[in-house]
Amino acid sequence: MSKHLITIDQLTSKEIKHLLELTKKIKNNKGLYKDLLTARTLGLVFQKPSNRTRVSFEVGIAQLGGNCIYLGPDEINLGVRESTSDVAKTLSRYLDGVVARVFNHADVLELAKHASIPIINGLSDAYHPCQALTDIFSIKERFNKLDGLTLAYIGDGNNVCHSLLLAACKAGMNISVATPQGYEPDFNVIEKARADCEKNDVHISISNSPQEAVRGAHVIYADVWVSMGDEAETDKRLKDFDQFQINDELLKDADKDYIFMHCLPAHRGQEVTEEIIDGKHSIVFDQAENRLHTQKAILISLYS
Repeated sequence: MSKHLITIDQLTSKEIKHLLELTKKIKNNKGLYKDLLTARTLGLVFQKPSNRTRVSFEVGIAQLGGNCIYLGPDEINLGVRESTSDVAKTLSRYLDGVVARVFNHADVLELAKHASIPIINGLSDAYHPCQALTDIFSIKERFNKLDGLTLAYIGDGNNVCHSLLLAACKAGMNISVATPQGYEPDFNVIEKARADCEKNDVHISISNSPQEAVRGAHVIYADVWVSMGDEAETDKRLKDFDQFQINDELLKDADKDYIFMHCLPAHRGQEVTEEIIDGKHSIVFDQAENRLHTQKAILISLYS
């Protein structure tokens, strides 16, 4: 891996395969590498609240022998209280790495530009690479393969969607995305994903039809309709996404052994019904657990 993890796009298919193998190795032997990062200190620079990202990185670095310090918006307000470049240079003198969870992707890029330590994108408005790597691992764990599988993402063409597009195509999975009109994923991200699809002989589909996207799909993926920062658009979004709920009727044409995934937190009764997310096809809590194992693999790879 390179010095930082900012987007999936910077990883090769070989590097993703290595991370998946390392994650499996770590999950199967939780005491493995327990002293590898002794005396390393990881900083969490978070502008947004978090459950899975914060806990998985804090626990992960501890299990590897290191330490963690949380720096919320009251401590560090990037670009407001202090310039982002000064924050990067200062933290580089204290820490061994930073996980940044920010509103604007430009802040992660600015941190990486000026830091002499690894910067990990824990979420930005454009990408969520740690989540996507976890998702690909979770799919392979369940099916014991990725080749020949189709992932159907239904909802907003947001940061999670962007990273899933890039990760699926690099990992060798077909992916179908369905969004309401006006909520499609970024064109440049689609083009990058298409290039990897051609290399790996997989298929990508972008449409406004959830019925088309789920047809024959092995993996059904949903995310919230209103992300943090979009609250002012709540009424409009609930109306625009009304026909994009994951429910029994929509999934009647999915593969009979499909799995349901969600990066959480979820809003039951909005993007997914309670029967689906809490039903026999759902792996959302396996997926959540795997954030820990994947995060440890990322940390090990960045410091190896």
